[in-house]
Amino acid sequence: MEQEFTQMPRIGDQAPDFKAVTTNGTIQFSEFIKGSWTIMFSHPADFTPVCTTEMSGFALLEEDFKKMNTKLIGLSIDSIHSHLAWVNNVKEKLGIFMRFPIIADIDMKVSKLYGMLMPGESETAAVRAVFFIDPTGKIRLIMYYPLNVGRNMDEIIRALQALQTADKHKVALPLNWKPGEKAIVPPPKTIEEMEERIKSNYEMVDFYLAKKNL
Repeated sequence: MEQEFTQMPRIGDQAPDFKAVTTNGTIQFSEFIKGSWTIMFSHPADFTPVCTTEMSGFALLEEDFKKMNTKLIGLSIDSIHSHLAWVNNVKEKLGIFMRFPIIADIDMKVSKLYGMLMPGESETAAVRAVFFIDPTGKIRLIMYYPLNVGRNMDEIIRALQALQTADKHKVALPLNWKPGEKAIVPPPKTIEEMEERIKSNYEMVDFYLAKKNL
């Protein structure tokens, strides 16, 4: 029997819109994301160990994300009742309150729309996907992890900082870039720009690879 794969949205696409029930009430996604950065992340199931560590990690850093004008929204193929029970359980057992909305994707509508279902892993559980969406509603970065490997919160924060920094300063960021480090200046596109680059005070490996402080 052939397996049906749903193509996931790509970097640069507008985030597909949908209406869904969440732990914070019903949302229209296009309205929810308007005017701010958004990180949408899926987890395989409520009341599972790796998912509990991950969702708790997002909850602990929610205020940091807010300072970066970023909303959080989770998702799994569980009912709203399961979500609420899990949120309450984590609050009671770990003292961590997941205040951000969690989508109850019981019909798998959103998971299919965003390509979160991968039959090679599971046909009934969303993999650990992370979508970074900018204030214009465009998907800017996508991360995918398998069911048995948790995400890295430091990298999620770093990636968000890099995207926002690149947008603000019109630069690119090198390998392992962190805030405070030099950024890469876009390479010249004409001979005139190349000659200006050579005369500049940028830190240069060569004219095509130049760095500057922000």
